[in-house]
Amino acid sequence: MERANKILNHDLFIAHMKKNEAAEAERSFCRHNMSHLLDVARIAMILNLEEGLDIPVDVVYAAALLHDIGRHVQYEDGTPHEQAGVKIAPAILKGCGYSDKETDVIINTIGLHRNEEIAENHDLSGILYRADKASRPCFACKMEKDCDWKRKKKNLSLRY
Repeated sequence: MERANKILNHDLFIAHMKKNEAAEAERSFCRHNMSHLLDVARIAMILNLEEGLDIPVDVVYAAALLHDIGRHVQYEDGTPHEQAGVKIAPAILKGCGYSDKETDVIINTIGLHRNEEIAENHDLSGILYRADKASRPCFACKMEKDCDWKRKKKNLSLRY
C-alpha cells in the first residue's frame, strides 16, 4: 500500500481533491469525496478477492482513488470527468512509482469507469465499475426520491 499512500500525499492529488470538494460544496446528491473513493476501493478489493483476480492491492486502490479526480473539470467546462481524469492521473501515478504498464491499465480503467459495457468484465475495469455503482447507499439517502438514477441502478438494499 506504500504507493497508494503516496497518492494521498501527492500535491496534484490534494489540489484536485480540494477543487472537487469546492465544486460539490452545495451538491445535494452523492459526493465524490474521500469516503466515496475509499468505499469504491474496498468494494473493488472484495470483488478482486471473490473473483480470484489477484490484482495488486495498490493498483486497485490507485484506480479507486483516482477515478473521480477530474470531477471538478466536468462542473467547470462540461468535459466528462473520466476524460479529465485520464489527463490528470498519469502525473500522479508516475510520481508515486507506478510502472508504465500499471499506469496504462489504471488510466484505461479511469476512462472506462462509466461505461456500462464493461460492467461484467473480470478485470480492473469491471470491478471498479461495479464497485463504483455498489458504493452508493441509496437506501439511506434523503435525496433518493429526487435522484435521476434509474431504479434498477439504485442500491436499495445492502450488497457489500
